[in-house]
Amino acid sequence: MSKKIRQLIPIVFVLILFSVSIIAIVSELKKYSIESVWLYLQNIPRWHKITALLMTILGYGLMTGYDLLGFAHIQQKLAPLKIAFTAFISYAVGNTVGFTAFSGTAIRYRYYGLWGISKIKIAELIVFTHLTFWLGLFSVSGIVCLLDPLTLPAVIKLPFKSIHPLGFIFLFLVLIYFIVSVTIKHSLKFGEDEITFPKPVISFASILVTAFDWGIAASVLYLLLPVDTHLSFIGFFGIYIVALTTGFISNVPGGLGVFETVILYLRPESVSAADMLGGLIAYRIVYFFVPLIVALLLIIIQTWNSKHSHL
Repeated sequence: MSKKIRQLIPIVFVLILFSVSIIAIVSELKKYSIESVWLYLQNIPRWHKITALLMTILGYGLMTGYDLLGFAHIQQKLAPLKIAFTAFISYAVGNTVGFTAFSGTAIRYRYYGLWGISKIKIAELIVFTHLTFWLGLFSVSGIVCLLDPLTLPAVIKLPFKSIHPLGFIFLFLVLIYFIVSVTIKHSLKFGEDEITFPKPVISFASILVTAFDWGIAASVLYLLLPVDTHLSFIGFFGIYIVALTTGFISNVPGGLGVFETVILYLRPESVSAADMLGGLIAYRIVYFFVPLIVALLLIIIQTWNSKHSHL
């Protein structure tokens, strides 16, 4: 591969990410008029907006914990700032663009590989982040499903109406995971690299990161809901988790997407569908689009610095 082609790869990488990101933003917002979105955003109290932005920063900072734990698991050393940089871009792009398994994987291979981590170890790290995500999903959702009295709307075509069976199923899967993690002692070797099962202490830490991660994400949306709602945060958190979980296990038709659809169906009667939808749009902007723009700027800056440092 010639030097010119190697120099063009990062530029093409940035252009592809930028193009896909713009398409995702346009696709999400084309269903609504700019005026209606802007009007709702103007009516949200200023301190709610500021707090939501601060919580978003905290949330994405916490998400880097998945990769930091992943590096502890694969026993590799890399500057925490580089790990945080890569993790943030991975989640900011993946959360908005979708196809996280592909977009996040491509970003991690690009930057961790650039900084000397072997492909096998990057693959192990990627498997770890996806595994711990599902572990956290089942753990947090399982507990919420057992404690929350919510019932599933009929539009979600599942064989049961109550969310309690989901809680038992999820926690049973978590139990199986920990039994397997303690039982399996051997590792797989690929040359000088070795792949092992995550230690229970790292798995527990991942569950805690997931719980705080989702708690913060739910707080951002809660702050952007209509101020006159009488819905408590604890009650809303149950709705948020159920909507998030259902999005991974159910195929709900409709233009809004699974998450938005479930949120709208489970909202209390005191909150109108129009107001809830306004809050969801504001949430998309604050928690998804703003981090995406920051991530794209960071990619451009890093690519520019990397290119000129080799001149």
